Amino acid sequence: MRAEVRSIRLDPHPLTLSANPADFAFEARLLVGPVNAPGEESLDVTVCSPEWLARKAGGEPYSGRHHVVVDVESFDAAQLESWLRQQVHAVAAETWAEVGQQLNRLGYWEFEDYTG
Repeated sequence: MRAEVRSIRLDPHPLTLSANPADFAFEARLLVGPVNAPGEESLDVTVCSPEWLARKAGGEPYSGRHHVVVDVESFDAAQLESWLRQQVHAVAAETWAEVGQQLNRLGYWEFEDYTG
């Protein structure tokens, strides 16, 4: 089973952000579903600059899980979206639950902590 990105929403849109690298961070919400099958689930990724990440850490250890780090000066939203699609499409497993476990390495999968 493989995953595919159905849509990507950037919030706020990176074009509305300050050019100051220490302030450069936004959320990418991907709606992801199985290839050639119905259904979709959300996957949330924080996209940020190294400067923002360092400021967020404030000199203390900080988990970078669910973060994608980009360079503000060469940032390209289309390139990011293409990269995210490639990362998701590369995921393959026997079951959708196993696909989700792999996807949560990239972003926060909405069922990441589900134990149902």
